[in-house]
Amino acid sequence: MCDAYCDDEGVSAPSRFKTSARDMVLSLVVLLAIVGSIVWLTQGCEFSPSGPKVDPSAAPTVDAAKELGGAARRVDFAVRLPAVPADWHANSSNTVPLGVGAARTTAVRVGWITPGGKYLRLSQSKAPVDDLVVMEAGGSVPSSSTGSVDVAGTKWAKHRGKGDEPSWVLSVDGVQLLITGSGTEDEYRTLATAAQEAKPITRS
Repeated sequence: MCDAYCDDEGVSAPSRFKTSARDMVLSLVVLLAIVGSIVWLTQGCEFSPSGPKVDPSAAPTVDAAKELGGAARRVDFAVRLPAVPADWHANSSNTVPLGVGAARTTAVRVGWITPGGKYLRLSQSKAPVDDLVVMEAGGSVPSSSTGSVDVAGTKWAKHRGKGDEPSWVLSVDGVQLLITGSGTEDEYRTLATAAQEAKPITRS
């Protein structure tokens, strides 16, 4: 039996209040979990007018020497290990196929995070320059050169890359070295110098 504190459905006001409070607490817990997940997923990245910056300490780590050494034993072209600055953080490495039929080959890639939080990738392949440029840009750009840049007396061809990221390309003994990413021009030059000075890895 209900008294003056019952609602139209016969539920006492205190009971209904307890139910509403419990629902509010549960909703708050779910909301906090969602917010926490978003913060966790984005903690390694911040955005700036010049593009996204990555926190090197939050990025994955790869052993560039080990990865490139292994790739050198698997592919049929010379692979180089550039001596980048010690404070550059190698965070990615992979090999990707490109071309078809008899022209099918591989691109060997390693990426680094610079101290300023920018990303640069070196791609090495015996594929034609045009094919490598288009592949690295995601197939969205013309492969023609847009100019050149001199790096310690060596001329690298400049191409359009993905978005506003340029690609620098150098051909060395039939192998294309391509640099792309969000790095500054000085960082591009640093990687280009290291790449052009590197000797092919000895296969063992």
